Amino acid sequence: MNFKNLSKRGSEFLGVEYPILGGAMSWISDSDLAAGVSNAGGFGVVAGGNMPPELLIEEVKKTNEKTDKNFAVNLITVSQFFQGQLDAVVEYGVKYIVFAGGVPSSKNIKQAKDAGIKVIAFAPSLALGKRMVKWGADALIIEGNEAGGHVGPVSTIVLLQEILFNMKDVPVFVAGGIGTGQMIAHLILMGAAGVQMGTRFVLSEEANVDAGMKKAFQRAGAKDAIVSMGIDRRLPVIPVRGLKNTGSDNFVKLQIDLVGKMEREEITTAEAAHTVEEYWLGGLRNAVKGGDLEKGSLMAGQSISLMKDIKPLKDIVLDMVREADEEMVILSEKFK
Repeated sequence: MNFKNLSKRGSEFLGVEYPILGGAMSWISDSDLAAGVSNAGGFGVVAGGNMPPELLIEEVKKTNEKTDKNFAVNLITVSQFFQGQLDAVVEYGVKYIVFAGGVPSSKNIKQAKDAGIKVIAFAPSLALGKRMVKWGADALIIEGNEAGGHVGPVSTIVLLQEILFNMKDVPVFVAGGIGTGQMIAHLILMGAAGVQMGTRFVLSEEANVDAGMKKAFQRAGAKDAIVSMGIDRRLPVIPVRGLKNTGSDNFVKLQIDLVGKMEREEITTAEAAHTVEEYWLGGLRNAVKGGDLEKGSLMAGQSISLMKDIKPLKDIVLDMVREADEEMVILSEKFK
């Protein structure tokens, strides 16, 4: 009993050695990180984020130049460039698309499937997971609230019981709060096809992240990765988990200002929601590329307390596999 044998469904679906996906982190999951994860035996993911379609295709081309292994492109359905990105990657001929940031339409999935692309979709609930599969999704990702960046309201442990234990038709990958090979072993034994990790890969040599941000990650504990929630139900806010700083405090002030403008009918709900999204995207770029640790957005999951060292991606992936194998040996001995 070992990780590679028991995770065969996920690795065969992805066409990789180990079904360990890189999380799609805007400004971080670029060609270097995606290709690095794939070259390490995992499955890299290029983050489409809010990139104009032509720039996204350039990043995909760079990834193909750096690896001959499989990888995916993550498209956020709420991005202003979403349809253009989808059209561009379909025309280019990517092998895998991950739909995130909202529920893709049946038309979106069909467009990808008609082009021979394998579709992976996030499932925030069992009902939506079944709908994604009915519309043609080839695999699902369930991501718990412990994850970094934009998160849903439900914990990983509940999603496992609601979705993983009840979805058998397609491979289901698990994300949110995963930072050790031991945890990966238990998830595989529960039936997961594989896992997705984001925060751990930020602390890699290949991640093009400001050195100060990496040091902040090394110092942080789980309780430092907090969720910035909405303060008024009239203002659509997708919760974001990151390290608490002045930027997260200012987000509350921003919402108060926006709600006031909405009440005075100075802006529409859509305009307010766009301002909120711009705040996080701009803050993330300032932290990742500019090293603004005080007002920037340091998106990180609660698993941040489980990682302190910066290593090459290959070492990170192999460490996870080794730990998973060791845990499976312990479990097999325990239950002989």
